[in-house]
Amino acid sequence: MANAAMVTPATASTTAEMEFAPDESMWKRAEQLPCRLSVELKVPVFTVRDLFRLSAGSVIETDWAQSTDVPLFVNKELIGWAEFEVLGEGLAVRVTEFA
Repeated sequence: MANAAMVTPATASTTAEMEFAPDESMWKRAEQLPCRLSVELKVPVFTVRDLFRLSAGSVIETDWAQSTDVPLFVNKELIGWAEFEVLGEGLAVRVTEFA
């Protein structure tokens, strides 16, 4: 029989690993960090002139169908999909799926 090595799981962490292990207080502090939530839609033809002509109430045509979910980003990272919804006098997004 060939020499066999016994493999046992590690039971102790090194000091370096223990120093960087997140604890509950670390997550509580992280919950307060700001992040940017955005919905990004492609606009087929949009010029600087169009940008300068924007005003409150402007409507911009996009490539997205009305019933299609839109990509939802946090800090430029895709986190899921959402749909637009009218909320009182405003427009909101409802999360439909997480990536």
